[in-house]
Amino acid sequence: MSTFVIHGGRKLRGAIEAGSGKNAPLALICASLLVKGKVVLGDMSHAEEIERMLQILGSIGVRYSWRDSKTVALDTSAQLRLNQIDKKTCAATRVVLLLLGALAARERRYRLYKSGGCKLGQRTVRPHLFALQKFGVTVKSYAKYYEVTNKPLRAAGVVMYESGDTATENAIMAAALAPGVTTIRYASANYMVQDLCYFLAAAGAKIQGIGTTTLTITGVKRLKPVSLYRVAPDPVDAMAWVALAITTKSALTIKNCSLDFLDLELEHLLIMGQKFQIENRRRSPSGHFPVGDIQITPSRLRALPDKLHGRPYPGLNIDNVPLFIPILTQARGTTLVHDWIYENRAVYYLELQKLGANVLLLDPHRALIAGPTTLRANDVVCPPALRPGMAILIAMLAAKGRSTLRSAGMVERGYEELIPRLQKVGARIERVD
Repeated sequence: MSTFVIHGGRKLRGAIEAGSGKNAPLALICASLLVKGKVVLGDMSHAEEIERMLQILGSIGVRYSWRDSKTVALDTSAQLRLNQIDKKTCAATRVVLLLLGALAARERRYRLYKSGGCKLGQRTVRPHLFALQKFGVTVKSYAKYYEVTNKPLRAAGVVMYESGDTATENAIMAAALAPGVTTIRYASANYMVQDLCYFLAAAGAKIQGIGTTTLTITGVKRLKPVSLYRVAPDPVDAMAWVALAITTKSALTIKNCSLDFLDLELEHLLIMGQKFQIENRRRSPSGHFPVGDIQITPSRLRALPDKLHGRPYPGLNIDNVPLFIPILTQARGTTLVHDWIYENRAVYYLELQKLGANVLLLDPHRALIAGPTTLRANDVVCPPALRPGMAILIAMLAAKGRSTLRSAGMVERGYEELIPRLQKVGARIERVD
């Protein structure tokens, strides 16, 4: 794993553009298997997780190529070879679970090797299985793999046991080709779920209720090729750069931000005293999402008067909770952060103590962040979790002096061209392998 060397404490300048991140692109790559033909995806990220998923699909017979730096073409028409799936890459990629829904109408029986990703405690797959079994998907769990058996799909009435993003995406993909009318209630309405629905609709799927927690899907016999679908910008990618600007007290413009999915984050920042302007409001290239450019002005911050916590959309994005931690270190007062969804993600916030942050862990889910504090440089091993790792990197960029972030490849999983993007706005950072 690579090491980042950071000379922090510098004011950054200019503009940084939010990309498509990893969440929506991964769902669309998997959903291309439903089309059983040619799909072209534009505005794609080159984040490591994207390359891993393409590698997995390539190992089972999907042909793909990058037409340019942002456009990938896939041909999923060939007979798949699930017995040749790349086991090692599966073990490093949790979202390989999306293949359960993507293959529900296509493969009779196969093994899916158990996945890795962030280490955030026990992360149950039961919501996926409870939903998929209603369509005729049976999954048996063994030590290193799942044995999957797919009966002919049938429409279903599904109540999501948990309103998770990937579990909802699996249910949507299974429903798209299931004969009859499926209703999915308590569905996630998060940005990547909506992007998946709009992509499938472009391929001929019949989906009503996009953007709500109740989806009605009428199964079709087949989906048609998609000549070009442009992925929406990722709001969690944007929030990382917003947090960077605020924590380093820099005047930065974050371009291409998905505004509908940052409204609550921006409201929290407004209450804290953060000054910003939203400029150049427009529609995303797909036409489905409002986007804009957020201009950050250095401000004096105060702690939030109430606890900060994430929840399914339309709540504050669960992935954005860790990105608030470095911001809170610069706010006057104490904020309670309740990171309830994962068993131990809050524990990783203690790593910021090594950079001078005042963090008190109350239990595995709650932490008190007091400020403002002067962050200082140090040597830290990146925790095995993407967003806490990014929070530490942001704090290092704000801390005067030379810091090292070891095992930094965890952060690169989700952020495309991370070092060049930071260098472009004046950060002194380099990778030492």
